[in-house]
Amino acid sequence: MMLTTRRWIAAAGLLMLPAVAAAHSLDDVETMLGDKEKYFQQIDKPVPDFTLQTADGRTVRPADLRGQVVVLNFIYTSCPDVCPLHSEKIAEVQGMINHTPMKDLVTFVTVTTDPTNDTADVMQGYGPAHGLDPVNWLFLTKLQGQPEDATRKLAEAFGHGFDKTDEGLQIHGIVTHVIDADGRWRANFHGLKFQSVNLLTFVNALTNGSVPEHGHDSGSWWDTVVDLF
Repeated sequence: MMLTTRRWIAAAGLLMLPAVAAAHSLDDVETMLGDKEKYFQQIDKPVPDFTLQTADGRTVRPADLRGQVVVLNFIYTSCPDVCPLHSEKIAEVQGMINHTPMKDLVTFVTVTTDPTNDTADVMQGYGPAHGLDPVNWLFLTKLQGQPEDATRKLAEAFGHGFDKTDEGLQIHGIVTHVIDADGRWRANFHGLKFQSVNLLTFVNALTNGSVPEHGHDSGSWWDTVVDLF
């Protein structure tokens, strides 16, 4: 049986992982990525606080995500260029992770910076349109009563801006943030050119405290790859 495109991506990423992950500790992984991934930025600080909600009104705070490694990004759905590409990059990484035991340990969070136009209906249609799996992905917006720029202010707290133009567009950069299970902001991956397997490697180090070994033990990464075929 032929694999779907997503499963081929996952298999390719998993096969590459042992080759790039020669180190074992999180410190070693950070050093390795600092040397090999020019779009990687190591960080170690508390995650900026927020209180936001899903399209169906469920409130989400950083405390609600404790125990999960969080991959977080900001977009707005009417963005004509890089936001869709960013979402699809996140979906690619999610597809790789969700074919491993990390699926239950990682949550992907997207925050809209245009809460006025990104209504509940718009938000509910966005994920499926860009390949994001709601099983461990949240799309967040501001709470009713919060200022219109609340999520843009949150983006600023994460170190980058979404500046509105008179035409309704937003001038912004592209950053993927990684938060550990203790709620500390541990890394940024800048732009769209970072290697997805490097984000996968870093997330794995945060979920396991180590990088996978080369062995083929039961439950190993090799078994996971074999199970894809």
